[in-house]
Amino acid sequence: MNAPEHPVPLLADSPLAALAWDNPFGRLPGTFYTRLPPTPLPEPYFVAASPAAASLIGLAPDSLRLPSAVLPLAGSALFDGADPLAAVYAGHQFGVYVPQLGDGRALLLGAVRGADGQLWELQLKGSGRTPYSRMGDGRAVLRSSIREFLCSEAMHALGIPTTRALAITGSDYPVFRENVETAAVVTRMAPSFVRFGSFEYFFWRQDHESLRRLADAVIDAFYPECRAAGQGAGPYLALLREVARRTARLIAGWQGVGFCHGVMNSDNMSILGLTIDYGPFGFLDGFDAGHVCNHSDTHGRYAYDQQPAIAHWNLYCLGQALIPLTEDVDATRAACDAFVDEYAGAIDAVMHAKLGLATVEPGDQALIARLMQLLHANRADWTLFWRGLSRLRAAGPDPEADAAVRDLFADRAAFDAWAADYRARLRREASHDAERAARMNRVNPRIVLRNHLAEIAIRKARGDGGKPRDFSEVERLLRALARPYDDDPEFDDYAAPPPDWASGLVLSCSS
Repeated sequence: MNAPEHPVPLLADSPLAALAWDNPFGRLPGTFYTRLPPTPLPEPYFVAASPAAASLIGLAPDSLRLPSAVLPLAGSALFDGADPLAAVYAGHQFGVYVPQLGDGRALLLGAVRGADGQLWELQLKGSGRTPYSRMGDGRAVLRSSIREFLCSEAMHALGIPTTRALAITGSDYPVFRENVETAAVVTRMAPSFVRFGSFEYFFWRQDHESLRRLADAVIDAFYPECRAAGQGAGPYLALLREVARRTARLIAGWQGVGFCHGVMNSDNMSILGLTIDYGPFGFLDGFDAGHVCNHSDTHGRYAYDQQPAIAHWNLYCLGQALIPLTEDVDATRAACDAFVDEYAGAIDAVMHAKLGLATVEPGDQALIARLMQLLHANRADWTLFWRGLSRLRAAGPDPEADAAVRDLFADRAAFDAWAADYRARLRREASHDAERAARMNRVNPRIVLRNHLAEIAIRKARGDGGKPRDFSEVERLLRALARPYDDDPEFDDYAAPPPDWASGLVLSCSS
């Protein structure tokens, strides 16, 4: 490889150098990636770090504030053990196959094994151009980096499988999007960043040897139980079935907390069933089944109510890519279709838990469907509704207890009619109010990363209005999002209804 245009210094004293680094992905052949150094950012500074993520790899959070940590986390230095590379993949973007994508602004530094034996890959997002950048500049901006950092950690605390975020570093280096913004790098973590599109890349190039090698590496590292499926096609069909099931459970979890992923392209689908690539995303405020959180998605392909079908469609893209290994179209389709029953069972369990129902009755699906129609018709706030529902008493209406949830509906008579049937259902299983409320409050969060909360933190961090940069709101919001189910008065402001201006926030693929 030629000498880099911008040489990257090597630090001997970085706290990152003290970790036990490895790079299993880097032991795959060179057809899977390009090795290259990051492009340094000038005068980087510390923005935030996640104590929970740092603890996974044995790092003290305060150590990430040191210049010897900030420099490598910004891509402005390297350290012994780092082995930076950009992975190649392909994918279906908004339904159209793109034959080569890849890490256009991300570099995998390597992997670190945590105290529990879990291997965590660390990746810099926003570290400069790579051979896969196409027309991009390889950079990320502070705005989107804060959103990804906060949402990664928020989703973990909500119990949703996700990549994690270790830290954000920033720089005054200008980046051009709709407006001129400043650059940032988010360091994210996952056991693997392999995507559905990683397999599609080799399938469409008819490189079946690399396809098999990738599938074997994934099975051996993350799905060893699939080897019990025998020889030949068996392990690869078992892999596809398990990925389908994990993906189904992931989407059911998203639906339960009102999360919308704005770019569910097949290259943004993790082979481990993780939430990955937080670009435009959103948590529902007023419930709209057809809510689209990405204004670039002009046809609503990735609307909230389309997420399960799109996930299933993406699994067919993965299944098609694996056919040289699975060897049977019908068996491959059946493996993909494991998603259907798994999702049905998972979303049913999610909704029963959210309603505090401990048993299952034949009429429950109709009760749930009526509720969803009612929420949609009244644009009732998703998070406030479910949290408030725990206060309803099974015995009958109570104006004081009911107000928090009843007042979310313009059509109160329609809500009262549904609530009467819900109460009757609770009485049939002899539901105990206090016990049910405790269960419901463990699955219905009080705080989610609403767009306006992220926006307030972003504006303070950027120093909008000529004010000094202030990262304290990022840190405070991170602390609240780490305990989303707690009734903590310190964070009452985060649990309040969104302000009127929140409805005017617009998100796109620009980051």
